[in-house]
Amino acid sequence: MSQSEECVICKLLAGELEVSMVHRDEVCSAFMDIQPVNRGHVLIVPNRHMRDVSSLNDKESARLFVVAQRVTRALRKSGVKCEGINFFLADGEAAGQEVFHVHLHIFPRFEGDGFSLNLPPGYKRRPSRKELDATAEMIRTALG
Repeated sequence: MSQSEECVICKLLAGELEVSMVHRDEVCSAFMDIQPVNRGHVLIVPNRHMRDVSSLNDKESARLFVVAQRVTRALRKSGVKCEGINFFLADGEAAGQEVFHVHLHIFPRFEGDGFSLNLPPGYKRRPSRKELDATAEMIRTALG
């Protein structure tokens, strides 16, 4: 496990800071967020220090979501109030990433919890099929 000396998540994983661990294996860990959106808010992180999603290898990416699926099942069975679940992962400063170690948020949700996503002005405007096709072609080209 590589570690960044300044990274709070690396410090949690190294045992330098208190953490309420939910799951840990050789690839990733899941633990309680200290500033939860709702009770049961869990973070799932790669054990290796990685700033952004594009830096993860395929095994790490897959494992994060396998563990996320297991945690969501557990949340639903745990007795924590959970009528639904949101996944949230901010990748980059412009996306709202504040801690630069990849981390997937698992938010238990329930009616009236007060959490919401604010959609931008113009969200309801649907792009033309031509515009969607052009964007899809740009992404396909970048994929190789």
